Amino acid sequence: MQDFYVVESIFFPSEGSNLTPAHHYNDFRFKTYAPVAFRYFRELFGIRPDDYLYSLCNEPLIELCSSGASGSLFYVSSDDEFIIKTVQHKEAEFLQKLLPGYYMNLNQNPRTLLPKFYGLYCVQAGGKNIRIVVMNNLLPRSVKMHIKYDLKGSTYKRRASQKEREKPLPTFKDLDFLQDIPDGLFLDADMYNALCKTLQRDCLVLQSFKIMDYSLLMSIHNIDHAQREPLGNEAQCSADTRKPAPQKALYSTAMESIQGEARRGGTMETDDHMGGIPARNSKGERLLLYIGIIDILQSYRFVKKLEHSWKALVHDGDTVSVHRPGFYAERFQRFMCNTVFKKIPLKPSPSKKFRSGSSFSRRAGPSGNSCITYQTSVSGEHKAQVTTKAEVEPGVHFGRPDVLPQTPPLEKISEVSTIPDPYFSPVVGETLPMQTTSSTLLEKPEVAESEFTH
Repeated sequence: MQDFYVVESIFFPSEGSNLTPAHHYNDFRFKTYAPVAFRYFRELFGIRPDDYLYSLCNEPLIELCSSGASGSLFYVSSDDEFIIKTVQHKEAEFLQKLLPGYYMNLNQNPRTLLPKFYGLYCVQAGGKNIRIVVMNNLLPRSVKMHIKYDLKGSTYKRRASQKEREKPLPTFKDLDFLQDIPDGLFLDADMYNALCKTLQRDCLVLQSFKIMDYSLLMSIHNIDHAQREPLGNEAQCSADTRKPAPQKALYSTAMESIQGEARRGGTMETDDHMGGIPARNSKGERLLLYIGIIDILQSYRFVKKLEHSWKALVHDGDTVSVHRPGFYAERFQRFMCNTVFKKIPLKPSPSKKFRSGSSFSRRAGPSGNSCITYQTSVSGEHKAQVTTKAEVEPGVHFGRPDVLPQTPPLEKISEVSTIPDPYFSPVVGETLPMQTTSSTLLEKPEVAESEFTH
């Protein structure tokens, strides 16, 4: 445990020393926090020491266009591998306290959307302390992002400012998302379930550490828009037209963070996901999502409790960003898995062909017994292959399996009819038959209520 609290300090005089080279800057001191512990982290994610040093020191760091709301500065390594962020003293102190438990959780489950911390350092020069943390890079510069969101699940003051909107790639917020994409983003069933399970697991970890006010950073690459854009028309700052090279760190992309739960070969048609999660919007456009949980170094301390109490007096307490960790985690999961992300129903196998229907009638079967005949009707463009009325079953984001009607035994089948799916609209243009008994009425199965209630 003592490895997590060790601090190494090296003094760099301008004239040089036995341990340090001469340089043209003022004297400074460089501190490395928990060097052994962070080396464990890097080994856990497959980062070799020489690769780490080469990425950070071989070429100058690239300053990103936007800074954080807290005034933090962001830099990216020249190979697009790491993000370097300046942090405040309280955040650095909280990360040090967080390390033992955080390492235990990541060691047990490296597939996570939580940030991966690779190093914590401090530069002391001229009476000032500059603290920096090295993390995984969520957004590759080599992929053009068409829109970016910072989502918390709250609505109070959750709209991008006019100043933010004037940036080359502004970061929009919750109310902007609800206005721009009211129907949500559609993922195939396996990907959706894997994503929601990962979010649930990560929120439980953050709740156990009493962390709140975190966000889901999501950048969207629209494949169809990119194919229609003229070559060389890159508006994103520091963009690179090269195909992204494989990253050295394991589980560093959004796809790798959740694909341990997902089966490959879903409904998406992209050959190269470039590390993004394939999705579609309500128009049927193909998207790649780059997501990750950010800003986790905010604990529910005394100051945050006062902030929540004050805002709750003036506004609806459930809509403000600052809240108790337990409530914050529940609201965050509900918003992500019920509003932001939706499920595209899987194409059924021949033995289980469930699709939506609109009407049915009773008629006599061959044996004289009455049976039910279902008739389906669908409309819309086939290319969308999603419906804006898709609903998410309660409880899915808790990792419970889908609840579907059972297929009758083959020996009891006497009639052929189409069965409506109680939950999802069909893939547009499909009418799928299924067999049912001649004397048994199909009943809608009960679905467990969500554990998260308003």
